[in-house]
Amino acid sequence: MGKTLHVQIKKSETGIDPATASDFNTLSVVENLFDPLLRYDYLARPVRLQPNTLTAMPEVDAGKTLYTFHIQPGIHFTADAAFGGKLRELTAEDYVYSFKRLIDPAVKSPWRFIFDGKLAEIRAADRYTLQIRLAHPDANFLFELAMPATSAVAREAVDAYPAGQHPVGTGPYLLKTWLHGEKMVLDANPDFRTTLFDGMPGPDADGQAIAQKLAGKHLPLIGHIEIKVVEEQQAQMLSFLSGQFDYLEQIPPPLANLALQDNNMLRPELEKKGMRLSLFTPLHTYYMWMNMDDPVLGGMKPERIALRRAIAMAYNRAEDIRVLEHGLAVPAESPVPPDARGHDVAFRSSAAYDPALASALLDRFGYRIRTGDTYRSQPDGKPLLLTMHTQASTTGRLRDEMWLRSLNAIGIHVAFKADTYTEIIKASRLGQVQMFETDWLGDIPDGENFLQLLYGPNRTGVNYSRFNLPQYDALFEAARKLDDGPERTRLYDEMARLIDDYAPWVVRAHPLSADLRQGWLENYQRHPVMFTNWRYLDLDAHR
Repeated sequence: MGKTLHVQIKKSETGIDPATASDFNTLSVVENLFDPLLRYDYLARPVRLQPNTLTAMPEVDAGKTLYTFHIQPGIHFTADAAFGGKLRELTAEDYVYSFKRLIDPAVKSPWRFIFDGKLAEIRAADRYTLQIRLAHPDANFLFELAMPATSAVAREAVDAYPAGQHPVGTGPYLLKTWLHGEKMVLDANPDFRTTLFDGMPGPDADGQAIAQKLAGKHLPLIGHIEIKVVEEQQAQMLSFLSGQFDYLEQIPPPLANLALQDNNMLRPELEKKGMRLSLFTPLHTYYMWMNMDDPVLGGMKPERIALRRAIAMAYNRAEDIRVLEHGLAVPAESPVPPDARGHDVAFRSSAAYDPALASALLDRFGYRIRTGDTYRSQPDGKPLLLTMHTQASTTGRLRDEMWLRSLNAIGIHVAFKADTYTEIIKASRLGQVQMFETDWLGDIPDGENFLQLLYGPNRTGVNYSRFNLPQYDALFEAARKLDDGPERTRLYDEMARLIDDYAPWVVRAHPLSADLRQGWLENYQRHPVMFTNWRYLDLDAHR
């Protein structure tokens, strides 16, 4: 327990509150401080759920709407001033309170969709028994109960401290040091319940070997985790190569040649140093969204739809993947990534790269280049100037150049406004951003988790485009009631087609993650859904 895992995150964290955290970096920390009812079996493939704070998997009635959960006695929130400096036992009421926070409009949780519109009743039947009744069956509900957002928080701690600034949880780690935007240190929770590894072996040789090493071990294995924010890609790569960090997930594509040969194999000199390479296909989608409430770009008037569709047709996926992603991605045809339930390998987007057609479409709907002008005007004659928010980094500038070329090629004038990711997301939730490139890493292994990013009721949360189409919402709600299968996949395809038609998004790519780890790091394997594997990792004593 005297060992320290050194980790880098690529963007600054936000408030550490399960109800409001929505970016990968912050959720990575939330996942280790707080406890949902369920969690994923680390090595099992396909993914498999197991009890986390429960004595067993939940009981479900024949109608698949009533769930009964039995909480383990003796789980405690860490000792804190909010509890008079003492430990406080986790009870069913804590989950009732935490779930109701997610749907409280005052909290403005991006995770409201988990329960909103489908929760008929939630109650603590007794101190350790939680019951949830859904308005209708939901094939993904148990997956959602393994998300960090559905972790238990204590009412006393929420009332005592500013939102997200003093996390108090029941998880395997507690927050020891926090320098906002720079560094965090997590210490193993000395009061964490006895947790022995009890998982299935993986289907491959590595997974089976890890299972043998972990069998019967007390978790977590490492006493301290030092997390540093490293935003510049060159710094991310060089600091790993110099041994400052124990792993690097997703080699920055522009710097792939520092570690990879042409065939995506690890360079021999790095292999001799003991470094190891894994190629992984995460449940991950890159996209650019456009604000449907924006007075220039948004709305459902035919000319606005035409403008957004033209922007989508000006984007060259193949060139982007070849030049900027250095081949470490595949073109996205819909928001649903490969390996997610509901992905249709036969689906093809109608938003193909075609700048000539994009220009013709703009001409037809009145966006013309007037005599003496360089750029197009709006149909009413006012100048057409779009503003794309961008991250203040080398990668941000490279992506700006790509969009500048793409949009200038069809006569659209675009300017760029650089800021930190955290500030852009804050402004996005207020509807103050016109266009922005972002990404979504799956919270559950199902396409619903990606398609909910355009669900109308989520437009004040994770639906940054503020897309609000009743036809889309009806398809989403119908699909949510179905089990995984051909009929639900067909509904997912219909939703993807509406995204093509109305163009609130430009769906870009699904990345291929080239991950590096140092030779001294043990038990490492990426999970398709979990954000981190920190509780399972160990460090060779001869490091």
